[in-house]
Amino acid sequence: MGCTHDCSTCSSDCKSGSEQKSLKTELNKKSSVKKVIAVMSGKGGVGKSTVTAMLASAMNREGFKTAVLDADITGPSIPKMFGISERAMGCEDGIIPAMTEMGIKVMSVNLLLENDTDPVVWRGPVISGTVNQFWSDVVWGDIDYMFVDMPPGTGDVALTVFQSLPVDGIIVVTSPQELVSMIVEKAVKMADMMKLPILGLIENMSSFKCPECGHEHKIFGDSHIEEVANTYGAPVLAKLPMDPEFAKLADEGKSELFVCPEIDEAVGKIK
Repeated sequence: MGCTHDCSTCSSDCKSGSEQKSLKTELNKKSSVKKVIAVMSGKGGVGKSTVTAMLASAMNREGFKTAVLDADITGPSIPKMFGISERAMGCEDGIIPAMTEMGIKVMSVNLLLENDTDPVVWRGPVISGTVNQFWSDVVWGDIDYMFVDMPPGTGDVALTVFQSLPVDGIIVVTSPQELVSMIVEKAVKMADMMKLPILGLIENMSSFKCPECGHEHKIFGDSHIEEVANTYGAPVLAKLPMDPEFAKLADEGKSELFVCPEIDEAVGKIK
């Protein structure tokens, strides 16, 4: 009770330190993943999956072998953004991930459902087990960068990913509202509690540039991301404007075709 998961400062004789080391899930034997980056937020609706898709696409354009593990089991949207509709196939070595037109490997629960609109009505332990299986049972092959699209919040799945996968760093996604910034601090504090480095913050929906007059509108108010960044010593990787073109391409399953200079700059900072 009251465990902070920081065994270095704990005097309790519960042997959780040795147990924690064994929590790491073994990667599929036919796979090699060099870097794992989790993309998370403190709440839903800030465009976390959008940012994940953009980051993976930008890294892929840089020539790196890229993958997306969709850990948002009850609200998967990654396959739709990349135009993937076929079901995942299996072989003697495990599950074969789907691949986008430009070569990004993707695994999502939607690739296992009979219909992609079927709801996933599972309890927490089953959802967490599925995330682990996406790491251990999927034949990822040789991957340079894997982006993990996290569900919103700091619950079971976030804890599973951080304890079971060899996460190299976290990117926290936010939007300009002060309320969202407050909730994002929960995600930042969780990362600190789990002793995982925060690679940076990305503010989505930062502004909207009118195509008629060219004026920049701050629809969700002034940004507060710098305050959070200064408090926790995390760099601001990008402030993303609202762009209807990305929404159009994502709806068409062609998100890979969208080039965002701000995301390209962010990728340059984390690779």
